[in-house]
Amino acid sequence: MFGIFKSKKQTIISPADGDVVELSAVPDEVFAQKMAGDGMAILPRSNTFVAPVAGMITKIFSTNHAFSIKTKSGLEVMVHIGLDTVALNGEGFKRLAQEGEKVSVGKPIILADLEFIASQGKEIVTPIVLNHEKELSITSNKVSTIREGDNLMEVTFK
Repeated sequence: MFGIFKSKKQTIISPADGDVVELSAVPDEVFAQKMAGDGMAILPRSNTFVAPVAGMITKIFSTNHAFSIKTKSGLEVMVHIGLDTVALNGEGFKRLAQEGEKVSVGKPIILADLEFIASQGKEIVTPIVLNHEKELSITSNKVSTIREGDNLMEVTFK
């Protein structure tokens, strides 16, 4: 009648080209056990990481290895490029957007030199984790390879 009982949905796009990885398969306990939030991961094949949702950039780490975007619905989406990449102190990462900036889906946020990152012994698998004050239900796109801009997952707010 008034949409009170209607569940809200949000599509999350892939921030880069790559292979889809279940979050539980990420070789980092914090992500694999969903301590940082639920979601998916990709093994990226492209160096440019774009906004997976429209909203405001709430955080870009000083080392440029991760960023978060908050949508109008309050969903926070974090893209964490690689594992233990904070230890690179920003080397191999270039910021293309700024904290506080409103972005549309697909806006380039970070340029990462994946070859350099891997050469430093760091995993390049990239978790995309979600957080919201309401309970979330995530449906992942059942593909093994994905292109930047393709639907990675759909979130339903309960």
